[in-house]
Amino acid sequence: MQNLFLEVSSLDQRCIEKFSLSEEIMMEHAALGMAQLIRERYPLMTSILILCGSGNNGADGLALARLLTGDYDVTVHLPFGAASTLAQRQRDRIERLQLKSSPVLERYDIIVDALFGSGLSRPLNPTAVEVVEKINAMHAVKIACDVPSGLFSDGTLDPHVFHADITVTMGGLKKSLYSDAAKEIAGEIIIADLGIPRRAYETESSWKLLESADLKLPLRTHSSAHKGSYGHLSVICGEKIGASVIAASAALRFGAGLVSIVSNENVTIPYELMQSHSLPSGTTAIALGMGLGEEFCDDELSQLLDNSHPMILDADIFYHPIFPDLLTRRYIVLTPHPKEFTQILRLTGIADIDVNTLQNNRFGYVEQFCAAFPNIVLVLKGSNVIIGAGDAFYVNPLGTVALAKGGSGDVLSGLIGALLAQGYSPLDAALQASLAHTLAAKDFEKNNYALTPFDLIEGITRL
Repeated sequence: MQNLFLEVSSLDQRCIEKFSLSEEIMMEHAALGMAQLIRERYPLMTSILILCGSGNNGADGLALARLLTGDYDVTVHLPFGAASTLAQRQRDRIERLQLKSSPVLERYDIIVDALFGSGLSRPLNPTAVEVVEKINAMHAVKIACDVPSGLFSDGTLDPHVFHADITVTMGGLKKSLYSDAAKEIAGEIIIADLGIPRRAYETESSWKLLESADLKLPLRTHSSAHKGSYGHLSVICGEKIGASVIAASAALRFGAGLVSIVSNENVTIPYELMQSHSLPSGTTAIALGMGLGEEFCDDELSQLLDNSHPMILDADIFYHPIFPDLLTRRYIVLTPHPKEFTQILRLTGIADIDVNTLQNNRFGYVEQFCAAFPNIVLVLKGSNVIIGAGDAFYVNPLGTVALAKGGSGDVLSGLIGALLAQGYSPLDAALQASLAHTLAAKDFEKNNYALTPFDLIEGITRL
């Protein structure tokens, strides 16, 4: 688990003051980090174009050019000249090595984007647009210095953003690199230190980046345990029976000792699942909403939910009249996709927005909801899942496009429900289930369009 930051300029300034570093020392280490990456991955004398802006991001690129000159075929392009003091100093150094700014040619093996760093707050100007469009069209390995030019600090993109294969970000990880939009253009993200260890550079952050190593499976360690030791999840079955079966099957595979489908009528279900027309007395958690439709009237649902069991809520329940009452409960996990989350925001009076507006500020709206409902765990689905609870926030970047398939969300609901039934806290259940969900999809070895919910459930067994 790593820290995520909205900005790192304050961390840079802290290092200057606390550790007596200078901007130039940190710049040299930033350039060294990029140079080490290139030396480790690409042969000597590979042709490299380094696009340098007029500020300190451009100065990073100029320092990189100096470090690689002689070992690589380096071309530098300075479309805006050198404006900052450090950019001018770095330009003077490369000129003393007989390396000067040159026009962009037609072919390079590697292109490094050092035009604009993470402080960009305005659209790219026409000159930058022309340069970025030209290099985006080239067949080359593309490396972004700090962030791809055209990626704003809120995670939104300029229409002409640089498309990187690799982003070498400086000092600390930026939240902007983990927006849904940025997943298309950031590529592999690598962090370079700035002359001190990250533990000294960083401060604590309320936003965290989840990693594969954070997964803790619900492995069984007590030899004398029985099925009742691992909880009983009741899945409320609505009009779309398949959604409930998928969720229930996922829960059984993720360690729940017993799983019941609760339905008004007898339905055909797998033999390993149980069925009931009322909430079983041994229930330890409830899954509700997936495929619910209008199967239950308000009174029926109220009777089923007249208890204090932990609950995972998804899909149709967000549009049900009973939903506002459920927000007053404790031990609740919500798993909306973006459209469903706009419904929740509208219903709670937090914001009346469309999906595009939400996607342009996912971080901000999650923070607003969690401030208003600090006892609820929110799992906002997307390319990068955001999990929030109170003032603690987590981004799961491990998702894959293979999950863009009906039923994938039902699997996630079942995984969360399984852990709630086993006694996990709502936050831990959300974190571990989300990690298992994405890692099982990531490990799918067949074509990414072919993943089915039951492939995903099977993948859970191999984590």
